[in-house]
Amino acid sequence: MSHSVVITRTTTTTTSTSHVVLNTGYLRTTPGLLKLAQLIIGAVNVGLVAYYIRRYPVSSLPTSPEFFFLLMAVAFLIGTFCLLASCLVSLSTGGIISKTIYELIYHTIAFLLYLIASIILLVDVTNGRYWTTLKEAYMTASILGLIVSSLYLFSALLAQRSYRGI
Repeated sequence: MSHSVVITRTTTTTTSTSHVVLNTGYLRTTPGLLKLAQLIIGAVNVGLVAYYIRRYPVSSLPTSPEFFFLLMAVAFLIGTFCLLASCLVSLSTGGIISKTIYELIYHTIAFLLYLIASIILLVDVTNGRYWTTLKEAYMTASILGLIVSSLYLFSALLAQRSYRGI
């Protein structure tokens, strides 16, 4: 009887003065690179919209499209940071969490809400409510939002493929 064996190689980095172990090999995987890209683009979105929403207030914040976009960007920036940090600090988390339903649900919800927020902001910007400086900034943020939304979709598809319903 034949069987297959999967060997996983994990690269870690340690320092002699502390007991912190970094799973740097996770950043070489597709899910690791996707999370890093989502984190970087999400941080750019948060910085861009937070700067302009504070410097050039246009409408009442709780009902404005830019506030909803900022809320979604901050929420998923924090969530993605926590996921990436836990996969980098723990040697086993990256392999275990991808087999659970959590990543599939998280990335699907992130895709949907980021996509909705980006489309709403894009429609609002194209309606001509903003002056040139704000229009360019919010147009950039909404396009980056569509890009990061597609990254979350790709992550959800990868999570669905690796999910093991136990």
